[in-house]
Amino acid sequence: MIPKHEFDADQSADHRMTQLAEYAGRLGFEVVDIAGFLDQVDEQSQHQINILREVQSSASEVISANSAVRNALGSVTKVTDQTLQRVEGSVAFVRESGQKSQTVASWVKELAERMERVAASLEAVEDNNATIADIARQVNILAINAKIEAARAGESGRGFGVVAEAINELSQKTAKAAEGIEENIETLSSWVGRLREEATGVSNDASHVINSASEADRALSEIAQGVQQTHDATQSMATEAERVQSAVEKFQPAFDQIGQSAKDTAEGIHVAHTRVEKLIDTSETIFQTSVALGGASEDLKFINKMKENAEEISELFAEGLASLRISRSDLFDRNYTSLAGTNPEQFMARFTNFTDEVLPRVQEPMLEFDPKVVFCAAIDPNGYLPTHNRKFSQPQGNDPDWNAANARNRRMFNDRVGLKAGRNKNPFLLQVYRRDMGGGKFVMMKDLSAPIFVNGEHWGGLRLGYTF
Repeated sequence: MIPKHEFDADQSADHRMTQLAEYAGRLGFEVVDIAGFLDQVDEQSQHQINILREVQSSASEVISANSAVRNALGSVTKVTDQTLQRVEGSVAFVRESGQKSQTVASWVKELAERMERVAASLEAVEDNNATIADIARQVNILAINAKIEAARAGESGRGFGVVAEAINELSQKTAKAAEGIEENIETLSSWVGRLREEATGVSNDASHVINSASEADRALSEIAQGVQQTHDATQSMATEAERVQSAVEKFQPAFDQIGQSAKDTAEGIHVAHTRVEKLIDTSETIFQTSVALGGASEDLKFINKMKENAEEISELFAEGLASLRISRSDLFDRNYTSLAGTNPEQFMARFTNFTDEVLPRVQEPMLEFDPKVVFCAAIDPNGYLPTHNRKFSQPQGNDPDWNAANARNRRMFNDRVGLKAGRNKNPFLLQVYRRDMGGGKFVMMKDLSAPIFVNGEHWGGLRLGYTF
C-alpha cells in the first residue's frame, strides 16, 4: 500500500506520475518474483502429479500382476499335487522292482555257484574217463601179448588165445567208449563253460540293477521331498499373495485421493500463475503509461538511450540494404539452421554474419553506459538473438551450464520476455524478469527494449538488461 504522505495531492502531476512509475516498477519486481516462485511450484506440482500417476499405475500393475501370480500359484499347486502323487507311486514301483531284482539276482548267483560245482564234477569225470582209457590201452597191450604167446604155444594155447582175443575186443570197445565219453564230456564242459560265463554276466547285471534300483529309489525319494517342499512353498506364496492383494487394494484408494488432491492443487497453482502473468502485463502497462504521461523514473535515461540505439541500428540496417551488403530477403530471413554439437543449441540465419559486423558498434558501448547494465543485444520476433555482447559470445565448451551463461549468441530466447521484446512495436517496453544464468541460477533484472524498423518494416527489437 502506498503511504499517504508519499502521494500528497498538493504535489505536481509530473511528480505524482513519477511516483506512480516507481511504484509500478516495484510492483513489477514483486509480481515477477512471485511468478517465478509460482513457476517453480507449478513445475514441482506437475512433477509430483506425474509421480503419483506412475504410483497409481504401478499399483494397478501390482494388482494385475499379483492376480496373475495367484492364478499361477494355484496352477502350480495342482501340478505339484499331481507330481507328488506320481513320484510317490514311482517310488513304490521302483522299490517293488528292486525287491524282485534282488530275488532274481540271488537265484542267478546261486545258479552260477551250481554251474561251478557241475563244472568241477565234469572235470572229475573227465579225469576218471582218462584213467579208464589208459587202462583200456594197457589191457589191449596185454591182450596182444597174450595172443602172441598163445600162438607160440600151439594147440595147447588155443583156449588162452580165444580169451586173449575176447579181452582185446573188450579193451577196444572200452577205448572207443572212453573216446565217446570224452567227446561228450568236452561238449558238456563247453556248454557248462558258456553257461558259467553267461551266469556270471547275468549276476553282474543283476547286481547293477540292484544298485541302480537303490539309486533310483534315493533319487525319487529326493524328488518327492523336493516336490513336497515346492508344494509347501507355493501354498505359502499363495497366502502372501493374498495379503499383498488385500494391502494394495486398501492403499490404492488413498493414492487416488492424494492424486486428485494434488491435481486440484496443481490446477489452482496453474490458474494463479496465469493470473500473475496477466498481472505482470498490467504492471508493465501501468509503468509505460505513467512514463508516457510524464513520469520521470530512474529508468528514463535508459529508455531515451535505447530509443536512440534502436534508431541507429535501423539506420545501419537500411544502409546495408542500400549498399547491397545484404538483401532484404536475407535480412528478414526467418529460417534457422541448427549448429551441430551445440548445447544449448545454437543457430545460424542468413543475416547472422551481417549482424556480427554491424551490431557490436552499438551494443558494446552500452556496457559502459551505466554500472547496472548487464547486456545489450538485438532480437528478432521469434526470439532469435544472432549477435550478443562479446563477453557473452564465447566458444562453447563441454559444460552446458557454462555454455548457457557464456555462449549466449546465436541462441533462441523464445520465452515470454524474449518474444515480447522482439515483437513489441511501441516506443519502448520495460519488463521485469528472472534471468536464467544456467545451473538453476536466476537473477532478477529489468529488460528494456525498443523496436527496430527498417524502412518502415518491423525487424525486431533491441534489448537492454540491467539490474535494480
